[in-house]
Amino acid sequence: PAIAWLIFFNLEDRMHPEPKKMILKVFLVGIISALAAAAIQIIIQDTAFTYYGIRESDNISFIIFATIEELVKFAAVYLTLRGSKYLDEPVDFMIYMITAALGFAAIENSLFLSQKSSEIVLEIMVLRAVGATLLHALASGFVGFYWSRRKIVIGLLIAAVLHSGFNYLILKFNEAPVYATAILIFASFFLFYDFDIIKEGDE
Repeated sequence: PAIAWLIFFNLEDRMHPEPKKMILKVFLVGIISALAAAAIQIIIQDTAFTYYGIRESDNISFIIFATIEELVKFAAVYLTLRGSKYLDEPVDFMIYMITAALGFAAIENSLFLSQKSSEIVLEIMVLRAVGATLLHALASGFVGFYWSRRKIVIGLLIAAVLHSGFNYLILKFNEAPVYATAILIFASFFLFYDFDIIKEGDE
């Protein structure tokens, strides 16, 4: 699913596509960032959560975990591309952030599926393709848009709210897949509108 979304989103930059080696590099950086985020989450859960009696199902945990993931994804891309000659157009910020997010989602999906029985792997892959995988791409796309406008705090805030809201719905309500998917569809309209804004500015 992550590769399919990667091809799809890169079509938004088909006029001046980024070098494949850079796309691959940032995708791999996204994978590494997922492992870093998981390590940070485990440390916080074993220390601060234990100390304050916070459970994984508590509302504050959704916000904390989502914020950590969005911050780590951004930090990984920023450190990788800081001063890069390939980060030369506003749309590049969105493309690279989405690419890293899909690398993040790819390893997250792989680890998640490795814990499930083979009979339901395909079903879960389909659900995560339109769920968690798309969520990561959309959230990081907003970060990329506002990063290109030097308003990164706004982008990270939007990403964290979208991410934590999605996770909250999925884990708290039986009817959540319908509502969560509706939120992603709604958010995708805004993201592609942002793509249009950036591309019109580049012309």
